[in-house]
Amino acid sequence: MTPATQRSISDEIARIHAAAEPGETRTRLDFAPYRSSTLRHPTKQPLAVDPEDVELAAPVFGQSDVDPTEADLTLHPQGEPIGERMVVTGRVLDAEGRPVRGQLVEIWQANAAGRYVHKGDQHPAPLDPHFHGAGRCLTDDEGRYRFTTIKPGPYPWRNHDNAWRPAHIHFSLFGREFTQRLVTQMYFPGDPLFPLDPIFQSITDERARRRLIATYDHDVTTHEWATGYSWDIVLTGSHATPMEEDDHA
Repeated sequence: MTPATQRSISDEIARIHAAAEPGETRTRLDFAPYRSSTLRHPTKQPLAVDPEDVELAAPVFGQSDVDPTEADLTLHPQGEPIGERMVVTGRVLDAEGRPVRGQLVEIWQANAAGRYVHKGDQHPAPLDPHFHGAGRCLTDDEGRYRFTTIKPGPYPWRNHDNAWRPAHIHFSLFGREFTQRLVTQMYFPGDPLFPLDPIFQSITDERARRRLIATYDHDVTTHEWATGYSWDIVLTGSHATPMEEDDHA
């Protein structure tokens, strides 16, 4: 089968957006331009189950188990990673703008060349031996998280011919139990791949998509050390950050 072209994918996206209800802010689970979503999306209503067995089998972390150094992805005993060092920070908030304190925030990402440390990622870009691409922290009393990392590169994926994902960082937020988990992606301003990417465009509302884009913040940028980006995560309400309800690339 001949793979779809970027033009045909972009035309599909445009037709779906034109037919979408105004203000539809959810991530569409069945989004035809994102080819694998037609096979992976849930087709039945979720069933309520007793989470206790899952909770007993899952790892349990207390606040003392999350070391502050885990929020710095540039730390490596053998050397420094290659790429643009940056700080990403923001607040986790509820619908009323109140801070959500003591929440576990995890991130994972590709390296500066757009390559993940994962056996499933075999595209011809170099691995960085000094960058593992994952970190975590707890939000403070103001609901703030803060990571030091390397700006990820875009990377190819096989959704269609010449398909590339915009640079992004995956975020995971846990509630009070490990069964309470939200996953989303943070993007960087001005990326030319935004209109071409079916995953980003699976949110049909433009204002909701913009809530996934961080802001360059010169007050977070530090002299001769790192650029800075700010990105708040709102969990509920009309200005909630769009979350994934299924695994995305």
